[in-house]
Amino acid sequence: MSESFDCAKCSESLYGRKYIQTDSGPYCVPCYDNTFANTCAECQQLIGHDSRELFYEDRHFHEGCFRCCRCQRSLADEPFTCQDSELLCNDCYCSAFSSQCSACGETVMPGSRKLEYGGQTWHEHCFLCSGCEQPLGSRSFVPDKGAHYCVPCYENKFAPRCARCSKTLTQGGVTYRDQPWHRECLVCTGCQTPLAGQQFTSRDEDPYCVACFGELFAPKCSSCKLPIVGLGGGKYVSFEDRHWHHNCFSCARCSTSLVGQGFVPDGDQVLCQGCSQAGP
Repeated sequence: MSESFDCAKCSESLYGRKYIQTDSGPYCVPCYDNTFANTCAECQQLIGHDSRELFYEDRHFHEGCFRCCRCQRSLADEPFTCQDSELLCNDCYCSAFSSQCSACGETVMPGSRKLEYGGQTWHEHCFLCSGCEQPLGSRSFVPDKGAHYCVPCYENKFAPRCARCSKTLTQGGVTYRDQPWHRECLVCTGCQTPLAGQQFTSRDEDPYCVACFGELFAPKCSSCKLPIVGLGGGKYVSFEDRHWHHNCFSCARCSTSLVGQGFVPDGDQVLCQGCSQAGP
């Protein structure tokens, strides 16, 4: 009489039947699958012993069930991403969760180098200066009406230019005759002293400090021989071809101020009426 050879689960004879041997004994195929097979996380059916099984994060799948949840593409041999427990192929993930490059319109792939500004995203190689069209990378830039410029291009295109040296003013500066100047460019035409923040005047559109203007162009006081400069409300008196500071216009004999008073010229001098009537 032959020795029994039965399934360890259902005890049915395995003679002439396909079976699977385990450490706990032989199993017929149905009992083996029911006892040891994992359940597919997608279709909830057992993954039979003769099926290719895929495993991901404590979940088991039939090969045919391991698919992108959006396009249904098989992920068995494809790179994929898990988003909120859903499996996504790279294309669907990028389409759903990645940004679009504002320059080329292509997807900015996860992990790729990118730049973000003002709610927009660019591939690093697509974020270019609107002037020289060179990549801005980590360089400083200036936005202007939807365009982006590197600092040199922005200055060349938009920054005001100094009326003297024609170079751009990047900061500060002063205004003279409604034109911008570098502070260091606004100097006296005579002595080259910086005029920014100082009193100065001009002649033939050239700026001069008070000292140079008085020395070069201002009339000389007939009394003290110093230049008469009208800056700051300075007042003077003129008579024929002679000029006096207000405080210098006085009688040559008694020193009485003649401003607003009658006077008598006496050669190179001026006299008050009293001294003139008194004689020499």
